[in-house]
Parts: sequence; C-alpha cells; structure tokens
Amino acid sequence: MVTRVGLTGGVASGKSTVSARLAELGAVIVDADLLAREVVAVGTDGLAAVVEEFGPDVLAEDGSLDRPAVGAVVFADETKRRALEAIIHPRVRAAGAALEAAAAPDAVVVHDIPLLVETGQAGFFDSVVVVDVPVEEQVRRMVELRGMTEADARARVAAQATRQDRLAAADFVIDNTGDLAQLRARVDEVYDALRARTDA
Repeated sequence: MVTRVGLTGGVASGKSTVSARLAELGAVIVDADLLAREVVAVGTDGLAAVVEEFGPDVLAEDGSLDRPAVGAVVFADETKRRALEAIIHPRVRAAGAALEAAAAPDAVVVHDIPLLVETGQAGFFDSVVVVDVPVEEQVRRMVELRGMTEADARARVAAQATRQDRLAAADFVIDNTGDLAQLRARVDEVYDALRARTDA
C-alpha cells in the first residue's frame, strides 16, 4: 500500500536537500513547485488558458510564460491572482495524482509542499515530515548564502507558518542544524520508518 507523505519546512531549512535524498532512497517525489512550472510550459493547455485569461503580454519573446510579468499582475490584484490559481492549482493536483497513480503499490510517495501547513493540507497525508531549523539559522542562511538583507530574510520567514505551527503538524522532524552527513543519516532513519509503514 502506498504511503502518502507531506514534506515541508520553512524557507532555507534545507527541504530541497532532504527531498533529493529521499528520491535517492527510492521515494517518488511530487514537487508542487516543479509541477506548477510544467503545467504552464510551452505547448500546454495551461499556458493557453493563462494567455486567454491575461492576454499575450504575459508571454516572453520565446513563447514561454513571462513569470515576472505575471507576478506583477497577480500580486497587485487578488481577483487576478485567484484567476491564475484557478488555472494552475487543478492542473498541479491532477499531475500529482497521475504521478502517485503510476507509483509502485508499496511506494513512499512524498509530496514536497512548501506551504503545507499554511494551506491546511497536513490531514491529507499518512505522515507529515518537517525539516526544522531555528529562525535565526534561516535568516543567517538567506543573508549569507542568498545575498538577502536581514530585513528581507525576516520578512520571508514572517510570511510563512511559525516554526511551532509546523512542528505541531509533524509526525517526523528532521533537524537540519548539523552537517550534511548528520542530515543524510536522519533522512535515512525517517525513510526506513516510512517504509516500515508501507509494509505494515
């Protein structure tokens, strides 16, 4: 029986590294951000629907979606943002469901969802895995590794669920305050526990 897992973590928590390791171990990864790009790729009905809704100005010269142009439109107007979400979200869900349906019967299917807690999706999964670091560590990483100002980094953190809210939703917590070897060892432990659930 497939085990459905929700994977989340705050910005700069290392969730992408955890997701990559889970894939190495054999998990099927359903990446919501990646699917959101794929469903509006050149030649898709998703892109055609966006152009129909917002006009040809949202296309780049090569015919692809001009993300900054779309962002400028939808973040200034909630009605337009909802219209964009109405195009993208159902297609992302359908693509994720197709990936899950194609998985082996005993697979661990990991849905990588940055805003899992914020969007109230924790209850849809057999297990929720949270990648956890203290807020000050998130801020330090964004400033040192991504070149952000401290104010911008703190604003990013503040826009997401609190650390406490994420931890409250967790079945498994992956602490990412150590080195990469420690992180990988903890991910391996969690994966083994998730595999045990598929065998139960």
